[in-house]
Amino acid sequence: MTPTPAVPAGAPARAKTFLMCPPEHFTVEYAINPWMDPALPVNLVSAQRQWGELRSVYTSLGHTVRTIDPEPGLPDMVFAANGATVIDGKVLGARFAYPERAAEGPAYLNWFRANGYSTVVEPAHVNEGEGDIVFARRAIIVGHGFRTDKAIKHEVAALYGLPVISVRLVDPRFYHLDTALLVLGPDTAAYYPAAFDGPSQATLAAHFTELIEASEDDAHELGLNGTCDGRHVVLPVQAAGLAMQIKAAGYTVVPVDLSEFKKSGGGPKCCTLELR
Repeated sequence: MTPTPAVPAGAPARAKTFLMCPPEHFTVEYAINPWMDPALPVNLVSAQRQWGELRSVYTSLGHTVRTIDPEPGLPDMVFAANGATVIDGKVLGARFAYPERAAEGPAYLNWFRANGYSTVVEPAHVNEGEGDIVFARRAIIVGHGFRTDKAIKHEVAALYGLPVISVRLVDPRFYHLDTALLVLGPDTAAYYPAAFDGPSQATLAAHFTELIEASEDDAHELGLNGTCDGRHVVLPVQAAGLAMQIKAAGYTVVPVDLSEFKKSGGGPKCCTLELR
């Protein structure tokens, strides 16, 4: 049995509220990204344990975790980050690219409506929530190329009133922006350059004062699919090199094992929707 990861002492720089979905129905029964292989079975008991450990890490760090009830027939609903984007209490819903996940969009919107959110917008364009819409405090970075329509940037800008930076993903292994870019602060991020086209690499270099370049090995471990509260960075334990780089930049790394979810192309961030 994998031990629960040790959590460093100290309050987070910013206490956050997260929405998570228990993996009661998690499995890999179709393939919509290069990570997914229905012939490679998920150990549901291990997945439930790993998810529970991630939730415990968040609460131990001083964050609040809310949950949405999983729905039968939606094995990827556990990846809450894809369910919506929430900034300043305003919710932009998701509209999924693949029919296998289409029903997740309404399920998440119904949760927000039932939980008192007054501004809940159904999108006109395809987008997969925080998978491709990344809040970077001074701006919002929107990824496109595989799952999200480039035109969603106009809806994002209109709803949130922040500058929107559009970047293009070119490696199908990194099908969502949150698999290739981890924002650590308003001026600092970690990323895997080869996941982006040349102009997008230049755009990110122009926006962030400090960019930590993840190796291909660490990127392939989904090491960039992490969360940061301004002090602590939660990321996959397998991305040891990236962890050292982030520590050198002054952050406290909290490693977690979500290896069962990697079978579907997911990691800590995929399982976590921030309620701002």
